[in-house]
Amino acid sequence: MPTLNWIGKEAVVNHDKEVPFRLLRKVKSASVGDNSQNLIIHGDNLEALKALMPFYVGKIKCIYIDPPYNTGNESWVYNDKVNSPKIKKWLGKVVGGESEDLCRHDKWLCMMYPRLKLLRDLLRDDGAIFISIDDNEHCNLKQAMDEIFGSANFVSNIVWQKKYTQSNDAKYFSSTHDFIVCYAKNIENSNFKIKLLERTEEQNARYKNPDNDPRGPWMTQPLHAKSGTDKTYTFTFKNGVTWKPPVGTFPRYSIETLKRAESTGEIWFGSNGTAVPRLKKYLNEMKDGVIPKTIWLYDEVGSNDDAKRELKNIFSDNPFATPKPTKLLKTIIKISSNKDDIVLDSFAGSGTTGHAILDLNKEDGGSRKFILVELEDQIAKNITVERMKRAIEKNGYKDGFEYCELDKPLFDEQGQIEKTCEFDQFATYIYFTETQTNIDKNKIENNFIGEHSDTEFYLIYKEKDKNILTKFFLSKLHKTDNKKVVYADKNYLDEDVLLKYNIVFKQIPYEVKVY
Repeated sequence: MPTLNWIGKEAVVNHDKEVPFRLLRKVKSASVGDNSQNLIIHGDNLEALKALMPFYVGKIKCIYIDPPYNTGNESWVYNDKVNSPKIKKWLGKVVGGESEDLCRHDKWLCMMYPRLKLLRDLLRDDGAIFISIDDNEHCNLKQAMDEIFGSANFVSNIVWQKKYTQSNDAKYFSSTHDFIVCYAKNIENSNFKIKLLERTEEQNARYKNPDNDPRGPWMTQPLHAKSGTDKTYTFTFKNGVTWKPPVGTFPRYSIETLKRAESTGEIWFGSNGTAVPRLKKYLNEMKDGVIPKTIWLYDEVGSNDDAKRELKNIFSDNPFATPKPTKLLKTIIKISSNKDDIVLDSFAGSGTTGHAILDLNKEDGGSRKFILVELEDQIAKNITVERMKRAIEKNGYKDGFEYCELDKPLFDEQGQIEKTCEFDQFATYIYFTETQTNIDKNKIENNFIGEHSDTEFYLIYKEKDKNILTKFFLSKLHKTDNKKVVYADKNYLDEDVLLKYNIVFKQIPYEVKVY
């Protein structure tokens, strides 16, 4: 398979493993409610995604992101040229001197690649990711996603009609659409599926019952198609009407099917009984919903103008240039997740994803949870968080959110554990790096932090230089034959004792793995 190359790729292709694990510091004064499990995280989304890993790896059902389109436009509040001071600083640190030679497309790929890798790790096996993009980076995104997710997991390229007015001052064409690229985590080896959309009143209204058929409302379907089950034929019905497929088409159904449909009254000859025959399709035989199309029109899922009006209903003005409508996000969430799933948006912007989750939960009684990440200080605090606060108050949503800042890295520059790190936080990280699964905090018991694949994990972590594995600690071990991995600062046990109790000693912090 062809691969995508760009300046700086070698520096970022495995950078997701080098990102330091940071702790999340909850800011109660900026939060709404208690223990909502909804999160709004302010900080670099690369570091935020890494911080989420020990808690949410393999748990996110739906990811939606609206990354910078990289249009070259620097005139609006949400910089769209991947040229913000923070990104430039990051590129200089990670890519090095080469970063000065990067074109804007190189920069965009360098920024996106490690983030996409972490997003894939966070997805459930039956999960899906949806990415809004336009022509500027669509092709680059598709190739990067094929490389990271695998081309076999490509689901669809959706065209969203973002506006319905024509821009007569456009240079070449008036742009009225964006793309939404969809990939699954694992199509072949999971129960991945795209759910049906609810039938609309307009769709149901197409079904009538002019002949009072006892089977209920129906609409008709032609008997011909571009291809069919039999060779072409002419068929005469009992009422004397003769039918044959138009030139260039074939019968859609076999002769046996037509005979059976005629005998059950499923052929419609028009109100006068002499019209071209058609087959009845009954409303009660239709699926519970309709399969989503790849073209989403503005009157079905909303437009940019709808999104701006939504923001104006919350703020006195429109503080965000290109928000997405909640109807669009609600559509994505409905077709890709269930009522109790977790949805992640790591380019949160105006917070539409969180707003859509709260709105859906109110509509159908669901318990969906959201995680939003926003880098820019003023946007995170003054738009994302403020929108959610005002929407909760205005619409009476039952759920709130916890606002978090990225705290210090778990390890300092000397490789030592940060003093502010608590037992549960360190235990969570150790268990994750050892097992690649999330810890069950309900099973933490004193120094025992969990079990996985016949291996028990223990952590001695109280005060510096007092975390010592001694004979006294042996009484705290479970009386099993399982291997027992014990993390501590020092070990005072002889090799024969370690062997007898099947203990593997690991020293803090030198043997803590880096994910």
